[in-house]
Amino acid sequence: MTVIQTPGLLTFTIAILVFFAGSALNSVVAPLRRWNIPEAVTGGVLASTVTLVSYVYFGTEIAFDLAARDMLLLYFFTGIGLNARLGDLMAGGKPLLVLLVLTLVYLVIQNMIATGSTALLGLPDGIAPLVGSTSLVGGHGTTIAWAPLIERRFGLENALEVGIASATLGLVVASLVGGPIAQFLIRRYRLSGGNSQAPSVGLSDAPADPRTSDINHISLLRTLLVLNVAILIGYFLDEFTEELGINLPLFVICLFVAIIMTNTVPRLFKRMYWPSRSRPLALVSDLSLSIFLAMSLMGMRLWALGDLGPSLLVVLTIQTVAAVAYILFVVFPLMGRDYQAAVLSAGFSGISLGATPTAIANMTAVTKLHGPAPTAFIILPLVSAFFIDIANAIAIGFMVR
Repeated sequence: MTVIQTPGLLTFTIAILVFFAGSALNSVVAPLRRWNIPEAVTGGVLASTVTLVSYVYFGTEIAFDLAARDMLLLYFFTGIGLNARLGDLMAGGKPLLVLLVLTLVYLVIQNMIATGSTALLGLPDGIAPLVGSTSLVGGHGTTIAWAPLIERRFGLENALEVGIASATLGLVVASLVGGPIAQFLIRRYRLSGGNSQAPSVGLSDAPADPRTSDINHISLLRTLLVLNVAILIGYFLDEFTEELGINLPLFVICLFVAIIMTNTVPRLFKRMYWPSRSRPLALVSDLSLSIFLAMSLMGMRLWALGDLGPSLLVVLTIQTVAAVAYILFVVFPLMGRDYQAAVLSAGFSGISLGATPTAIANMTAVTKLHGPAPTAFIILPLVSAFFIDIANAIAIGFMVR
């Protein structure tokens, strides 16, 4: 097996090309546009398929340097925090609580499905948590963290490979089903977005009028400066929380820092430029998310799915059907049956099957076409990347005890 290592700059450049390839495909294939499939998802799946062909038929593995991906994630979630006004957070109180309860309930359902289906199919002990919330709600990071313990506890030698394959397939499925779910709900119930002209994320593809646009090199540099300051504070707090024994994802800390900054700094320094809900911030957020998702998907090792076997694929199919049914018949009605509920339904596919960035990408694709839903972009990351991680750790510990 020949391994080709692509350095960081080349990987970043390929990710841009992958995005444009997805954009071109979306413009040609009407169902991709109609189902709100993000351009980065289309291109990323295409690129990962190419690397799969290279691996299987030419004996060549293409390994991407994905170091820049984590920084893009920080930029995106810090941007979400800078758009979070106190009024929106207050309004999101009840929806946040409802979404949290729904997610916790689904966490239990998902693990019950994993346990029951693997038992019926006669799969080895230890497979259940790897096709349950460990890989699907938790994603690749949680899978990597728990796989060694599961391997020791159950003697499952390929625990990491099985978990990574499950997380990878879940990521792909979550990217593909979120948009169609929201599109179905929006058309079925004739929903529409708000009329706010203040951009948050998901800028329209239509070119801005240069006579009225506030995007220029000065506004972009000011926006990047504020983002960088918030991220630097987040790095400092991350080290502090680790010393206290509190483990939170860095992007969640940066999100909280940005929320605090955007609700205090503009009030203390009224004449200071602040990028909240500006086109420059929306532009940086869109760019960061698009390239992050393209890099994540093109870097997937799809050949790892080949060892799962038909039985394991059946389990993951059942998980997908259960997730879609739960979204349509539980999440959407209980979140209010309105436009925000439809956007959150697109995001819930990321919570239940993929990862937080996938959830945000699905919601971005929907709001880009149908209008803003700012509260959704605040409450979903808090649930999927903060509260649910704690509950998931308890659930996984119960399954592997």
